[in-house]
Amino acid sequence: MHDVRLNSILDNDFYKITMQNAVVKLFPSSIVKYEFINRGKHHFPAGFDAALREAVTKMAELKLTKDEKKFMARTCPYLDLPYLDFLEGYHYDPSEVKIHQEGSDLTVTVEGLWYRTILWEVPLLALISELHYEMNHMERDSNEVVMSKTLEKADSLARLGVTFAEFGTRRRHSYKVQNLVMEALTQKRESTFIGSSNVHFAMKYNVKPIGTHAHEWFMFHAAEYGFKMANELALEHWVDVYRGDLGVALSDTYTTDVFFQQFDKKFAKLFDGVRHDSGDALEFADKTIAHYQKNGINPLFKYIIFSDALNLEKVEEITNYCKGKIGVSFGIGTNLTNDVGLKPMNIVMKLIGVQAPNKEWIPTVKLSDEHGKYTGDPKMIELAKEFLRIKD
Repeated sequence: MHDVRLNSILDNDFYKITMQNAVVKLFPSSIVKYEFINRGKHHFPAGFDAALREAVTKMAELKLTKDEKKFMARTCPYLDLPYLDFLEGYHYDPSEVKIHQEGSDLTVTVEGLWYRTILWEVPLLALISELHYEMNHMERDSNEVVMSKTLEKADSLARLGVTFAEFGTRRRHSYKVQNLVMEALTQKRESTFIGSSNVHFAMKYNVKPIGTHAHEWFMFHAAEYGFKMANELALEHWVDVYRGDLGVALSDTYTTDVFFQQFDKKFAKLFDGVRHDSGDALEFADKTIAHYQKNGINPLFKYIIFSDALNLEKVEEITNYCKGKIGVSFGIGTNLTNDVGLKPMNIVMKLIGVQAPNKEWIPTVKLSDEHGKYTGDPKMIELAKEFLRIKD
């Protein structure tokens, strides 16, 4: 028996909630499929599938509490009451999740209506990560060490004078470690810590839940409307739902260069900034600044959220480079919630298919700014590169 479980339906990344709200409104009948990708080639011990299944089954018991609903209504006024009522009635359906283990290899897929299955990805990754450390009997740093490491990082970031958020749910060591990290980050008055992507911890520690949308938002639009229209329609639909709120656009689903071709003056003015998630951070800053200047917009009135595998050295380098050129903020994930003396896992879960009206599956792909991060059907990747004129 492994008592690894989720404690709240809000123990999830905020962008899953914001995307779910948009999906409920715009794509209520779309059916999708997700797949677990073991990037780090981790080995899973015997019985891992049964332990994960047990944790997934328990998730059916989770529901939005009255206090959680009040927190959401107060903190996120752009989420309207019908959506919060929907969330109050929502339950995870474990039959949407297929888990299979062969030797030390683990297969996890999720399939069903997009508005329902969208919430699975982050908790599944968090459970897989926590169970991995527990079932392999790997001993982490003590609570004191975790707290002091976190406080040191917060001090360094405060000295740099940059704002940062905790983005580490999906690859956290465990719920306990994320809780310790949040406790440490919210202890200090003079901290530049501004919030968490985890809605449950944002509520618990009375900070802002942070996030807008993920790659899957753009990947879905590419499957539904074609690669050429993906960025533009994904942004247009986002604006239709949020009317200027949640204004950070993710730039690298089909490479930053392609994104900026479609991120025209209208979008550049409407959105507060962009998020960097792959490729060279300084190169990305240069491209972003040049794009705003070309459109007659002062880059100092905009900002970039950097969120790609950050550590303190990277944050310092980016901050010094961007000073006086464009606003910056940071979303730090694994380096906060899984810096415990053990090797962090390298795992993701991606949208891999969208069902067409004729019931055929359309494969989805992601072509980030790092070739190693391309995901999806190889034929479809080649097709996307051809359509979008992306050269290796």
